[in-house]
Amino acid sequence: MNGHADNGAFADCSVVKPAARGRGGVVAAQNRKAAAVAVAVLEEGGNAFDATIALALALGATEPWMSGMGGIGCAVLFDAEAATCHALDFGAVAPRALDPADYPLSGRPAGDLFPWPGVVDDRNIEGPLAIAVPGQLEGLRLLHERFASRPWRELVAPARALAAEGLEIDWWTSLMVTAHAEELRRFATTAAVWLPRGLPPRPDPAGGTRHLPLGRLSDTYEAIAEEGPRSFYEGAVAEALLADLRGFGARLDAGDLRSYRAGFAEPVTCARGGIRLWAMPGRFAGTTFARCIALLADVPVRTGTPDAPFFEAVADALRRAYAERLGGEGPEGCTSHFCVIDRHGNMVAWTQTLLSVFGSRLLLPRTGLLLNNGIYWFDPRPGRPNGLAPGARPLSNMCPVIGESPVGRFALGASGGRRILPAVLQLALFLGERGLSLEEAFHHPRIDVSGADRITADPRLGEEVLSALATRPLDRRPARHFPLAYACPSGALATAQGERQAVAEPWQPWAGGLAEPDRPKEAP
Repeated sequence: MNGHADNGAFADCSVVKPAARGRGGVVAAQNRKAAAVAVAVLEEGGNAFDATIALALALGATEPWMSGMGGIGCAVLFDAEAATCHALDFGAVAPRALDPADYPLSGRPAGDLFPWPGVVDDRNIEGPLAIAVPGQLEGLRLLHERFASRPWRELVAPARALAAEGLEIDWWTSLMVTAHAEELRRFATTAAVWLPRGLPPRPDPAGGTRHLPLGRLSDTYEAIAEEGPRSFYEGAVAEALLADLRGFGARLDAGDLRSYRAGFAEPVTCARGGIRLWAMPGRFAGTTFARCIALLADVPVRTGTPDAPFFEAVADALRRAYAERLGGEGPEGCTSHFCVIDRHGNMVAWTQTLLSVFGSRLLLPRTGLLLNNGIYWFDPRPGRPNGLAPGARPLSNMCPVIGESPVGRFALGASGGRRILPAVLQLALFLGERGLSLEEAFHHPRIDVSGADRITADPRLGEEVLSALATRPLDRRPARHFPLAYACPSGALATAQGERQAVAEPWQPWAGGLAEPDRPKEAP
């Protein structure tokens, strides 16, 4: 057998999540409780952009280790009325007072198989010096200003209620906190919330429902609802944030918050056969996605089940594209991705993140917020491509995509750090070129090529595919719940026949697609 085989406890398991279907709106997300918030907005007459705002905020209370108001991200939107795609950048920015001397090299590798050296005390990963300027609320402000139809306060209300209720403690909550307890206990304010009585929270053994209080998070949502999203940058929430940040010794200051702005841009476009695709420009992974499509130009377009030549071509395109991308595209991530389509055909592929799981692992007590560790995206060696610098913007793995093909228009994206791009590329080709249904595409085994000269392949691909890929170092790793060997995608499709579909990663226990109930036809 070539390469490493990891058959694991789940090697022979099969997990199936049927796609949600309907003639109205649909939502696919990594957390079904948050997805239900978005569906409720659609049912009440909101559009996809309203639902996106409500869902993005709700994820901060239902999946707080992945994303939230202390995070950053990007999105690709389709405006059905104008028949136009837009890219929205609310990504990380380093504080203007950042001093590269604060990050001396430790002489050891960084964690997460990161391509650059480690830093003393992991200062670029954990704690106050790891924090970049958060962009989520500024991105939501811009989205609301330009495309939303519902009042801001109304869209914040579900997230505030969820935060007040607390996080439901099930086996997945307990697992995620336990897996990161060592880092969480390094900060007293974080441990006070996430490690009650010094231990990870555990589900009720009697089968009841327990909730983990989330500190002052609900108060922060209320302030954001009352004062608007700019409160985070120059209002009461900003004052609370800055008081805590000063106490912890962060470089991020009032000027960083006040000057932060999200922005719309023209998406990167690319095409292959009958598919046209729109992705994020600039420092995100969209340009590398488009490069992969270009590198496939000499590969014949074929329909049908993806075969050995298909995966060989995809692996080669990914390897070559990553080699061109400055040699280091970013670490493992704790990103969350979701997709929304409304009954009018508006569409959103939205990715938001704290970067690492639990971000900087530093919880600010006055707001209840976990802040990102976006400084980890930078090479700690000043002067290098993607190097640390005041006010700089780093490269990022995020790759939301909107596509159009004969089957319809679709939105795709994923969480999973370096694994995002390979997953989104394969899913786009499964759908648009190979003719798989959305449900089939999400259940089809994939490969991963994340910048190193190795291929990771799901054994379910079969011996013919695996043998063809084994001309390079090959790891055979089955898909499973934890740790995920592949990205965690979400996707939604508006078919040419008018049906909407949504599905999310089968192996992620909280993920799923939901559909707005079909409305009765109006009498003529």
